[in-house]
Amino acid sequence: QVQLVESGGGLVQAGGSLRLSCAASGRTFSAYAMGWFRQAPGKEREFVARIRWSGGSTDYGDSVKGRFTISRDKAKNTMYLQMNSLKPEDTAIYYCAAANFATTKRDEYAYWGKGTQVSVSA
Repeated sequence: QVQLVESGGGLVQAGGSLRLSCAASGRTFSAYAMGWFRQAPGKEREFVARIRWSGGSTDYGDSVKGRFTISRDKAKNTMYLQMNSLKPEDTAIYYCAAANFATTKRDEYAYWGKGTQVSVSA
């Protein structure tokens, strides 16, 4: 089993920055990819970014490219999402997830955290 706990959410003004963290525990993660998804009220959960745990290759959703950066610290079993130039439309609950292979598809992620709220004011 894999346990995931997000932190770092909060309220920020448009143009500001936040860094989310996802602490992972349980099975080793060398074979896993991890990702960030978000869900705004009344909308489906959408892909934000993912990183391959061993090699570090990354992928981003179109709406966050150039503004968000995903990274991981293997020694700490922690993944990060640095969010810059935040916009009101980035407001959502952000979820950390883990998969058995590198994917951007929500349904292929087997493990999920409980989420952290990010609110961006205009």
